[in-house]
Amino acid sequence: MDDIKQQKRVNDILLGPLERPALRWLAAHMPMWVNSDMMTVLGVIGSVLIFASYILTNISPHFLWLACLGFVINWFGDSLDGTLARYRNKQRPKFGFFVDHTTDALSQMIVFLGLGLSPYVQFEIAALGLVAYLLMSILAYVTTIVTGTFQISYSRIGATEMRVIAIILNVLIFFFAQPLVNAPFGYLTFFDFMLLLIIAYFLIFYTVTIIVRGVALSKVDLAQSASEQPIQEQRVPSRQPATKKGKRSAAGTQGNKGQGKHRIKHAPRS
Repeated sequence: MDDIKQQKRVNDILLGPLERPALRWLAAHMPMWVNSDMMTVLGVIGSVLIFASYILTNISPHFLWLACLGFVINWFGDSLDGTLARYRNKQRPKFGFFVDHTTDALSQMIVFLGLGLSPYVQFEIAALGLVAYLLMSILAYVTTIVTGTFQISYSRIGATEMRVIAIILNVLIFFFAQPLVNAPFGYLTFFDFMLLLIIAYFLIFYTVTIIVRGVALSKVDLAQSASEQPIQEQRVPSRQPATKKGKRSAAGTQGNKGQGKHRIKHAPRS
């Protein structure tokens, strides 16, 4: 993490072939007075709009369309801040990494909180969804520290795809009302059921990934330790036993010292 510029960024998503050219075009045509910090703030504003819209659906389902607009604004700001900085060659790697991902976590908390306060999702399920999403974020950050690869998409699913799924669910609920699903532990709304499926996918993928990646990293550490051990052994000086010649020299030296003391003791007085 000392040099963020050297990190390999992996964002292999389903909508990547459409999203990447669109972001480059938007960055090229963005007014010069607009900077990446403004885009970051705009992304947070989009999440606040989603939060307010879901709460207002307690009054009217038409506010689902406002929530859809909030997801578009959130995507626009969150996806374009880094692209704009790179396009204008004004990157601030450490500041950008810190601000981008801390505001992302804040935005996700706001969105899931609004979802849990809507009539479409139980608050407990929304909270579990937030936990699952943050677990995936933690997995990405820890992987970045250990391997130097910042992977923000898994199984070709990233934040953009999750926004699209949320918009589709909003549209389906608006046109087809709110069907109930009879689950073994009680009735669930359609949004509850779909969110639980996404949570299950995240948790399974998280568990499998930490096992597979943990085994791979263990092999790397063991191989590195095995290669470094002979080098350390060569650097340790070997202790040779004293030779007979050395012992005799030491004995002779001690004998000479004793003779010198004897002579000084019996020296005649002048």
